[in-house]
Amino acid sequence: MSHVRDRIALSEAEAGAMLRESRIPVLVTNGPDGVPDPVPMWFVVDDNGTVWMRTYAASQKVRNLERDPRFAALVESGERYAQLRGLQLTGTVELVEDVDRICDVMARLLVKYEGLDPAHADDVRAAYRVRAPKQRALRLHVARTVSWDHAKAPGTPA
Repeated sequence: MSHVRDRIALSEAEAGAMLRESRIPVLVTNGPDGVPDPVPMWFVVDDNGTVWMRTYAASQKVRNLERDPRFAALVESGERYAQLRGLQLTGTVELVEDVDRICDVMARLLVKYEGLDPAHADDVRAAYRVRAPKQRALRLHVARTVSWDHAKAPGTPA
C-alpha cells in the first residue's frame, strides 16, 4: 500500500504547470546567524524548466547565497484544506553576473508581472543594460521537489 504522501503528490505535468502559473514564491536562504531568511520573489521558468529570479547584487539574499548557496522555495495555493496545493523546491542557487542574462531575466519578469508586450522585450533588454551590473540573476538548481494536492487525499471533503 502506498503512503498517503505519494498519493497526494502532483504529477510532473501538474507540478510544472503549477510552477509556471504561480505568481509569488517564497525564497528561503540561510541568514548569517543560521536563521532562515524567507522573502517573496518574482520568478520565471525558461523553456528548459530552469527557474530564474533577479535581485540587487548588494541584497541580503545575495550575501546569504555567497556564503551558503542552498535554498528552499515554496509556491502554494488554496484557502480551504481540500484546496491546498503546493510545491517545495530545494537545491542550490547560482549567482549569475552576465549582463545579457540579467537583462533577459528582467524582460521576462516584466512580461509576466507587468504585462509587458513580448514584442517590446528587446527594447527592455537594451534599456536595462545600464542597471544590470548592479543586479544578479539567480539560477535555481533544483535538486528535490516535494508536492501535495489535498484534493487527492482519500476522504477529503470537497
